[in-house]
Amino acid sequence: MFKKIGKKTEKLIVLAIAMVMVLGFGLTSVSAAEYPKRPITLVCPWGAGGGTDAVSRILATLLKKELGVPVNVVNRTGGGGAIGHTAMATAKSDGYTIGMPTVEITMMHWMGLTKITYRDMTPICMVNFDPSGINVLTDSPWKTYKDLENYVRDNPGKLKDSGTGYGGIWHLAMAGWLKAIGLSPKAIKWIPSKGAAPALQDLMAGGIEMSTCSLPEAATLIEAGRVRPLAIMADKRDPKFPDVPTLKEMGINWSCGAWRGIAAPKGTSSQIVAVLEKALAKVNKSDDFIKFMNNRGYGLYWLDSRSFAKALTEADDANGKIMKAAGIIK
Repeated sequence: MFKKIGKKTEKLIVLAIAMVMVLGFGLTSVSAAEYPKRPITLVCPWGAGGGTDAVSRILATLLKKELGVPVNVVNRTGGGGAIGHTAMATAKSDGYTIGMPTVEITMMHWMGLTKITYRDMTPICMVNFDPSGINVLTDSPWKTYKDLENYVRDNPGKLKDSGTGYGGIWHLAMAGWLKAIGLSPKAIKWIPSKGAAPALQDLMAGGIEMSTCSLPEAATLIEAGRVRPLAIMADKRDPKFPDVPTLKEMGINWSCGAWRGIAAPKGTSSQIVAVLEKALAKVNKSDDFIKFMNNRGYGLYWLDSRSFAKALTEADDANGKIMKAAGIIK
């Protein structure tokens, strides 16, 4: 099948292959060592002026100091986050386009909004996590979490909750909580809204009895004494709201919240990921970033590349199951 070759020719071939391999490894190493050489684009999948946009821009500003090149935020909005997440997942995997995926990347494909999933990205880090709260009016009859749970058990379908649109993260939070305590995910009626702000207005007006939005979103009303947070869906208490218990400490195995991270397209080299992860780790610990996040009320939460990848896998699986149980998806 193959013609026999002489010893001299064979040696030349082996030498040529060895040279190609050495040159190949050399080019890869040089490429990683020189990264970045030009401006980086950071895709934000949500609109200008929002929380994700704000976090994207502070990270971009601080990353410029660490990497020595401009980091430009580009808002790619629409499709419930699908357009922006698709843009960051399908970009060239050369490290010059990264993005800020949000919790919706573990939800959108289940709802048929996009075929893009977290598997189409290379996780770099998570920088923020804001758990869902269980918020009621201060003058409501429920003074503790247990008061509310007992009422829901005795009166399934009577209470109304809101905080996002149908199938949004705070809807998912409610459904998962109810399932975790052995109730139907439909034991509380979900009233779709355009976000936490209008939902909280509806709460104040008496249109709903509770909101499972995050505590930072309800902070102004909590501080004014008009809203009482009964619990948060997290593993640890929020240091900004130290008196609010977690579901976990009450024996309920359910946590859920909105988060933000940084990712690159699938196939981005490990060398480039290492450069970005190292720079972002420094930014995460910087006084400027900590002050910004605290002033905005956003939860500081760091996961490195490996831990972020694991968290994405677990969240995607759990969210799919809860969305099916709640009838959000078929």
